[in-house]
Amino acid sequence: MPKPAPGEMPRSRPKPQAKPQSSDNRRGAIAGLIIVIVILGVGWWLTRDLTAASKMQDCLMSGRRNCNVIEPAR
Repeated sequence: MPKPAPGEMPRSRPKPQAKPQSSDNRRGAIAGLIIVIVILGVGWWLTRDLTAASKMQDCLMSGRRNCNVIEPAR
């Protein structure tokens, strides 16, 4: 690049244009969101299952024999 003459403004290099956001970034974010939702679902299911098992064990350890869950008629 040649030197500018006295009193002349130096030319700046043209700025590279910003690339549009690629769909790869969006796909990764969606995949991460799906993974998080699956992990939360499994955690919720596991928590409910372990809570029910704990209640059943507490009932059995207290010496009761009628620990089955009785569902109301619909």
